[in-house]
Amino acid sequence: MSNKEIIEIYLSETVEAFRSYKKLAERAMEQVSDEEFFKTIDAEANSIATIAKHIGGNLRSRWTNFLTTDGEKPDRNRDSEFATTDGDTRASVMQFWEDGFQILFDSLLSLTMEDLGKIVQIRGEDFTVVKAINRAGMHTASHIGQIQFLAKHFRSSEWETLSVPRNKSAEFNNWLKEKEDKGNYLEATREFAEKENLEK
Repeated sequence: MSNKEIIEIYLSETVEAFRSYKKLAERAMEQVSDEEFFKTIDAEANSIATIAKHIGGNLRSRWTNFLTTDGEKPDRNRDSEFATTDGDTRASVMQFWEDGFQILFDSLLSLTMEDLGKIVQIRGEDFTVVKAINRAGMHTASHIGQIQFLAKHFRSSEWETLSVPRNKSAEFNNWLKEKEDKGNYLEATREFAEKENLEK
């Protein structure tokens, strides 16, 4: 396999991973009420809304003019991402989230083989493009895990699993072996969970 093919696979799988995590978070958020969307579980905790705002703000800042400007933009107000105002609605927060991801995807899809050897800056610190991509992926995934945790906490026994249902790992593995179109793991686990719910 050539270096070009490896880089193309890396970029393609990076985009797919971000899309998958985005969808995972959105499926978790769909399960909570508007009240729960803005609710905190203690005085120091973030709400789902503020985590979504932070992800959106971080992606906008990091990925706008990714190759040519510092990833911490002068007009970013990071502290405001961790607070809600009277003007914040669920729709406005989700639009901010969507806008951040769109900037990310547009930037990732524009990268070339040559770009991966370049250096970008975040808060004046040098990062290889690959390191900046990996850092963004880990940062985003960690916060999406927090969104899932909060949504599951609020839904409790009403939670619709986004992974393999509890005590169903062996059944899932056998089902997946027989499935011709395995597709995306997230889609496969959802399909399996829905099948299990119908059979109850």
